[in-house]
Amino acid sequence: MINKKFFACASFLLLGIASYGQSNLLNAKVPQEIGKKTAAQDSLDNDNPLPYGYVGDRDMLYSKKVWETIDLTQRINFPMYFPVEDNGEAGNLGADRKSLFVVLIEAIESGKIKEIYGDSYFVTKKTPEEVKSNFYVSEINSNGIGILNKFSGLKKYKGKSEEYIISDLKATGKLTEEHFDTAKIQPSDIISYEVMGVWYFDKRQGEMKYRILALAPVAVDARTKLRASSGGAEDGGASAALPLFWVYYPSARDVLHKAKAFNEKNASMPITFDHLLNSRRFSSTITRMANVYGDRSINEYLTGKSQMQLLEAERVKETIRNFEQDMWNY
Repeated sequence: MINKKFFACASFLLLGIASYGQSNLLNAKVPQEIGKKTAAQDSLDNDNPLPYGYVGDRDMLYSKKVWETIDLTQRINFPMYFPVEDNGEAGNLGADRKSLFVVLIEAIESGKIKEIYGDSYFVTKKTPEEVKSNFYVSEINSNGIGILNKFSGLKKYKGKSEEYIISDLKATGKLTEEHFDTAKIQPSDIISYEVMGVWYFDKRQGEMKYRILALAPVAVDARTKLRASSGGAEDGGASAALPLFWVYYPSARDVLHKAKAFNEKNASMPITFDHLLNSRRFSSTITRMANVYGDRSINEYLTGKSQMQLLEAERVKETIRNFEQDMWNY
C-alpha cells in the first residue's frame, strides 16, 4: 500500500515537472498540439498582465526615484539568468525556456518592444539596429586586410569607401567568414540588470508602493569583448560592463507576461517575468537615488569603499521604509 502511494506521488511530481512550459498539455489530441492553443482557448484563458491603477499626482504624498542592481550571481536571481543558451533551448527544455535577456532581444528584433533608450531618463531613443551594434560586432582581421589592400587599388574601386569595397568583396566571395573576427553577447555574458523605479506613498491606500519604470541588461559590449579576446589592451572584465540598452518597462509588460521564468518551488506553475519583477522576487542593491547633486550615484561620493557603499545602500532603503512606518506614529 505504501509503495502504491509512493509511486502515485512520484508520478504526479514527474508529470508536474514534464508539463513545465507546455500549455494545452491536457487538451492536446496529438503531441504536435502540445503548446498550441486555439483562439477560443486563448479567449477563455484571458491571460493578460494585471493593469496598473491610475495614480493621481495628488495621491502621491511621498516619492523617491531609485536605481538598483540585480546581481545575477545570487541564487535568488537565477530565474532571470538561466538558461544561458543563445536560442533559449537546452536539450529537451523546449523553446519556452528562455532567459530574460533572450526574451528582450527577441522582442526588440521582432518589433514587439519599441520603447528602447540609451539612458534611464528616456532622452536618447535607440533603434533595433543600434541595439544590435552593442551585442554583435564583426571586424576584418589581418588576413582580410591583406585581401582588401590587394583589391582596393583596382580602378573599379577608385573613390569608393572601404565599407563599399568590403561589401562588394563579400558579395563576390573574395572575403569570407574566416577573414572576419566576430563577437556576440551571449545570455551567459549578462552579469546583472539595472532597474529604475519609484517608491511612492499612496495616501488613498495608506501604503508604500513600488513601480518599475526602466530595465537594462548589463554586460561588456561586443566590441570590448572582441578586443579582450584578441589580446587587446581594453579590459573585458566586469569593470567594463555597462547597460546595453534601457527598456521602458510599462511598454514591455505584455511581452514579459507571456514569457515564463522557472519556478523552483513548483515546476508546473511557472511565474511570468512581469510578475517576478513587479512582485520584487529578486535581490538587489540600491546604487543611486534622485538627489540634488545631479542624481549622483553612491560610488561617486564613496569611492573605493565597497563596504561603506553597501551600508549607504541599506541606509537609503531604511529611509524609504521608515517613511511608511512614521506615517502611523502619533
